Amino acid sequence: MVAENTTDEIAGFGGDPWWIIAIKCLAIFVICVVLTLFNIVFERKVVARMQHRVGPNRTGPFGALQSLADGVKLMFKEDIIPKAADKVVYILAPIIAVIPSFLILAVIPMGPEVSIFGETTRLQLTDLPVAVLFTLAIASVGVYGLMLAGWSSGSTYPLLGGLRSTAQVISYELVMGLSFVGVFLFAGTMSTSGIVEEQERLWFGIILLPSFVIYLISMIGETNRAPFDLPEAEGELVAGWGTEYSSIKYAMFFLAEYINMVNVSAIATTLFLGGWRAPWPLSAVNDGMFNTGWWPLLWFFGKVILLIFVFVWLRGTLPRLRYDQFMHFCWKRLLPISLVWIVLVAAMRLAFNEGIERNDILLYGGIAVAVLLVASLLIPEKKQPEEPEVVEQAEFDAYASGPHPVPPLPGQRFTAAPRIPATSTASSTSDDSPEEGSRA
Repeated sequence: MVAENTTDEIAGFGGDPWWIIAIKCLAIFVICVVLTLFNIVFERKVVARMQHRVGPNRTGPFGALQSLADGVKLMFKEDIIPKAADKVVYILAPIIAVIPSFLILAVIPMGPEVSIFGETTRLQLTDLPVAVLFTLAIASVGVYGLMLAGWSSGSTYPLLGGLRSTAQVISYELVMGLSFVGVFLFAGTMSTSGIVEEQERLWFGIILLPSFVIYLISMIGETNRAPFDLPEAEGELVAGWGTEYSSIKYAMFFLAEYINMVNVSAIATTLFLGGWRAPWPLSAVNDGMFNTGWWPLLWFFGKVILLIFVFVWLRGTLPRLRYDQFMHFCWKRLLPISLVWIVLVAAMRLAFNEGIERNDILLYGGIAVAVLLVASLLIPEKKQPEEPEVVEQAEFDAYASGPHPVPPLPGQRFTAAPRIPATSTASSTSDDSPEEGSRA
């Protein structure tokens, strides 16, 4: 049944003429580049407002062309290749990082069917029966660029940044994949257009709120954004995997980072926020008028920009985590919560299939949550370890062993003020007057 639905849902793809496909490919490229230029200025403006600063306001109207000026400046800077670097891999690394970032939007639906120069087509380049898994695969390929950049630079700090990036992506991609399972169970498909269609009545971000929250956390770790930007932590790794890069190659890494911000926000919009569908109550106006034509583009990009604001908000608010805390949070907090939540979602779907009413499930679920809350109140608090009693010891002379002071042990206290050895100048004076003696 699921296979038949999936086939019907993606049946509208594959029949576009070549020039429509070319227009869609060009549109995706332009959207990625323009949103990157917008996101850089948007981030600097928002963080400046949070810190009571002005932000970019010189280049272009309201500083809107600042990111374009920065990109042009980087292109004309000197391109330096370290002597110890593996030149082939060093040059390929930024290319490997940036190319996959342009591919994810190919399977993201941005709107329903529209007419372009008389041809009816969907506002989506293509779709696949496993489109969501395709996005995960492409995202994991892009991270190889960071890992190879750190290894090929021939330097210690980039290597450490590359190793951190590898461990971080393996950990948080696992959690990200688990957050998708609840969506697959409720939608019955892994096709992105099919998932959007299943959210016509209610967004999955509401009924699968834990999955949505887990995805929001994992997408920040996936894109190496603060407070999870440990692979490029300037406080301990100079600039991490990008320490030895300059000029246009350095800019390509940040192009990939900002495009990936758009990608993960678009995936969150598609899977949890209804995709291109208008929010309620706009979706109910005039029999869904705002869900037809070109209107859905406005809702889609509005949701994407709102999620990008969350990225910027976290960057301007939270400090960077310690790396062991970061990995501990993933493996010992997010992963167990994700597994327990998947079991609960599977139980809910089984109950729905057996004909149990949703109100009954909510009632029994509420009772179970209430019982757990009461039980948690009955669990005794963990006792704080008692501090060892400090035994008072005999008075301690720090200068007993010589002219240099020795620190006391716990519980010991000094007997007197530090003694200053007499100088030879003071002892050799020949004047016996009281004033000179007091100076000595």
